[in-house]
Amino acid sequence: METFSKMLIALGVVFIVVGALLWALQRADPNIFSWLGKTPLDFKIEKENFTFYFPLGTSILISLILSAILFFFRKG
Repeated sequence: METFSKMLIALGVVFIVVGALLWALQRADPNIFSWLGKTPLDFKIEKENFTFYFPLGTSILISLILSAILFFFRKG
C-alpha cells in the first residue's frame, strides 16, 4: 500500500509540473498550441442551432505521443 501511495504522489507531482510547463508556454506564446484541434481528422459540423466537434486526429496524435512516452519508461 505504501508504494501505491508514493506512486500516486509522484503522478500528482508530474501532473503539476506538466501543467505548469504548459501554462508557462501558453503565456510566453499564446499561439503555440493553435494547431491543436485543427489536424486533418478533426471533424466540425455546424448547422443553424447545432455544432458538433469530434477531434479524432488530435486524439490519435495524443495517444501516439503518450504511448511512445510510456514505452520508453517501461523499457528503462
